[in-house]
Amino acid sequence: MINKTNNPSLDIVGIGNAIVDVLTTTDDSFLEKLSFNKGSMTLIGESKAEELYKMIPNRVQKSGGSVANSLACVAQLGGKAAFIGRVRNDKLGEIFTEEISTTGTSFKTPASSVGPSTARCLIFVTPDAQRTMCTYLGASVLLEPEDIDLSVVSEAKILYLEGYLWDTPAAKNAFIKAAEIAKSASRKVALSLSDSFCVKRHRESFIKLVDDHIDILFANEDEIKTLYNTSSLKIAIKKLKKKCDIAAITIGEKGSILISNDKEINIDPLILGEAIDTTGAGDLYAGGFLKGLADGLEPEISAKIGSICAGHIVTQLGSRSNTDLLNLINSHL
Repeated sequence: MINKTNNPSLDIVGIGNAIVDVLTTTDDSFLEKLSFNKGSMTLIGESKAEELYKMIPNRVQKSGGSVANSLACVAQLGGKAAFIGRVRNDKLGEIFTEEISTTGTSFKTPASSVGPSTARCLIFVTPDAQRTMCTYLGASVLLEPEDIDLSVVSEAKILYLEGYLWDTPAAKNAFIKAAEIAKSASRKVALSLSDSFCVKRHRESFIKLVDDHIDILFANEDEIKTLYNTSSLKIAIKKLKKKCDIAAITIGEKGSILISNDKEINIDPLILGEAIDTTGAGDLYAGGFLKGLADGLEPEISAKIGSICAGHIVTQLGSRSNTDLLNLINSHL
């Protein structure tokens, strides 16, 4: 399972986009007015981000980004987590730094004093629980190898990487450097494929990354089929089995498929109430799963922990749990 030699002081260290999630509830007419396709994610520029930000009433602002959300979950479950990501020394950068720290996650990457402003994801949640996102990546994509605290990477049982960052050469180099450090310290390396369009843009290099560095892989059905260039989930899983020790493929309301020791195990979803907002469901699944692995639990139990975390988070607005996840898990396992 998890290598516990050298007495690692952290459970998980993650590298990802440092994004401030700006959430608001709205209706379909607002989305139609701005010509947004409901349920989509659109990349926008800084001026558009500022324009939309000013239009949003009743803002709920939280530190976000896929890996950051997962680490906040790890911390809430009692784990020791650290995040590496880039913000600008502006108001949203302060919000990200302060808010992620309140979760118990360590964040010490210095803020940039030049360049684009802190990244933000404007999330419009409609009554049917659909989330429509407009993302400005800003300073988050400027992460470079020099930003990585080598001691933090080697001090964690698991290094967790966010696929979204694979779009920039500097961040890609930071990933490889971090993975090599983790491997040299006999740690495990996990990756979230993040987005099927991102996978499509970099399919060959993602395959090489998985082959050379990844022990634990998180993906949804579309992402894993895109990675292996097939319309068949069965074929994609067959190819994946040869590459990773552990993998979790989320399949929406059907739950997830765990791949471990060359076996496929179906993990049922946990329905804990009416779905209000799907923001962060996959992130909380990964966070719960990784915390279980870091504790030395079997992959199947770890996947069930992830399912419980995901099943709860969709019943509320945003990706920070408003209830004690540890108690929730103890009551359902």
